[in-house]
Amino acid sequence: MKKFLGGFGTVAGATYPLKALGVFWRHPRLWGYITIPIIVNLVTAIALYGGLLFFGFEFIAEIQTDLITWFQQLLVNLPQWLGFLEYGLIGLAFLLRILLTIIALIVTGFVLAQFGVLLGAPWYGQLSEQLEKIRTGKVEIIEVSIIRDIGRAILYELKKLVLMAIVGLPLGIIGLFPGLGTTMFTIGGFLLTTTIVGLDFIDSALERRRFKFRRKLKILFSSLPASGSFALVCVFLISIPLVNLVTIPLCVASGTLFVCDRVLKKSAKNQRR
Repeated sequence: MKKFLGGFGTVAGATYPLKALGVFWRHPRLWGYITIPIIVNLVTAIALYGGLLFFGFEFIAEIQTDLITWFQQLLVNLPQWLGFLEYGLIGLAFLLRILLTIIALIVTGFVLAQFGVLLGAPWYGQLSEQLEKIRTGKVEIIEVSIIRDIGRAILYELKKLVLMAIVGLPLGIIGLFPGLGTTMFTIGGFLLTTTIVGLDFIDSALERRRFKFRRKLKILFSSLPASGSFALVCVFLISIPLVNLVTIPLCVASGTLFVCDRVLKKSAKNQRR
């Protein structure tokens, strides 16, 4: 079965959160490494969902009300026999509300993951080391001073912001054009979010080796389609309120397993050739 899944990267990448659960089940001591990150996530989630999501839902409700009002004004000028279109337009507004709600949950989950991974980094680093030791039998760490370590962490976050700005600003301009522009903005924004999420969750194992940001991105893209399905599943898992308190640490763990199985093993094979 493993060999079968291994031949289909898209399927294999999506299974890593389940594989991580299996490792936690077989090694209960690992739960100790995520207890504090879960508490950190809980405190952060209370602040985020009490703020971002609350105002986000109010904004969505306003958009829906404005759309229904605009639709009703539009129908006034239509012939009476086209009155049935009112139900279709109301249904369209309802579907738009669902779509915007999903986007709001993804955005809030994304922000929670950013804070959660950053604040829980010390414990996630230890968890990642233990997982790599279990998976490969050894741990590779390039030691640096605490000052340089903090500097790398800050630089990593800044480079992510630069990446989001480089991709996000053109997408924002495109999104100003209704129809195709809005669709491209939505799809592009989702792909950018998925890329950042995938990068964050494989970072623990890569950062121990002190890889540059550009190399981390290269590893993520060279591992497609497996890395794509892995990141996509992680986006879904971190977007579920309350559940994401646990799934964020789970995704960090699954990211390390992903690197061990699909990056380190591949690199070892290439070196033996």
